[in-house]
Amino acid sequence: MRHYTYPFTAIVGQEKMKTALVLNLVDPTIGGVLIRGEKGTAKSTAVRGLALLLPEMAAVAGCRFACDPAAGDCLCPDCAARVAAGEALETERRRVRVVDLPVGSTEDRVLGTLDLEWAIKKGERRFEPGILAEANRSILYVDEVNLLDDHIVDVLLDAAAMGVNTVERESVSFSHPARFVLVGTMNPEEGELRPQLLDRFGLCVEVRGIMDLEARVELVRRRAAFEADPAGFCAAREAEERRLGERIVAARERVPSVEVCDDVLRNVAEIAIGMNVDGHRADLVMVRAARALAALEGREAATREDVKRAAEMALPHRMRKKPFQKIGLDADRVDAILGAAS
Repeated sequence: MRHYTYPFTAIVGQEKMKTALVLNLVDPTIGGVLIRGEKGTAKSTAVRGLALLLPEMAAVAGCRFACDPAAGDCLCPDCAARVAAGEALETERRRVRVVDLPVGSTEDRVLGTLDLEWAIKKGERRFEPGILAEANRSILYVDEVNLLDDHIVDVLLDAAAMGVNTVERESVSFSHPARFVLVGTMNPEEGELRPQLLDRFGLCVEVRGIMDLEARVELVRRRAAFEADPAGFCAAREAEERRLGERIVAARERVPSVEVCDDVLRNVAEIAIGMNVDGHRADLVMVRAARALAALEGREAATREDVKRAAEMALPHRMRKKPFQKIGLDADRVDAILGAAS
């Protein structure tokens, strides 16, 4: 029985959330996105539909980590050993997946485990892959990330930043590629993440229920049509889904060549200083997001407007705030900072 996923392009409203997700597909080095919002605001629906926008990818046939045969510097130990032995790697086509990380996951389930008994008896490393291995070159989705153990969140964010997962047990270690787009969702009413963990997410967006009457009616109309005829509804959106997917693929190829001039870099620094943001991660994320926005829109250079849009997603969770103060960004203040700098 075929399962149909609600199309990403059919989601009504929530433009900032959709933009943040797409930007991470264009440039995964942005560092993932944290989606904060009340229940029933299409957070999970958007993540599920995200993977369907991308074409199938080439992977080493039979590889547990879906290694990219063209990435010779980022192969798992098994594939690297085969290449070193002069073996040609066979390839296959695989779909980009959305891999779920359940709230109750243990460290071994997330990282994977080493069979120490096997290593002692046979003198060989035997690794049982975990969720990070499944997520390599795909999307790792953590619903209710604020309810995860802080240590597990730390492990996830470290792997997402480095692109490698290393498991060590009693002086035996195993490393494998773990390059994925990290998407976390949470309802702030159920508790907050520590500021140190919030800062590690590249982008953060807030979603709320739609209050516009016509948009709300359209939302219900589309959902009812999907539930009545999933196959027909998805087929009707296929062309629009394909166009967005092609834009993303083209932007991926374009993003390394997008120019970020010194004036734009100064805009980034002025905003970070003016908004009293700690550290420099916000600056780096704003530059990457601004470059991805330009690439997505087919431009060769990032602009001040790109920086403003990037700041709306890169700064809210990094700004110092008083107790009980909600996460948010004063757009007028950003305009004032840039106006004073011009």
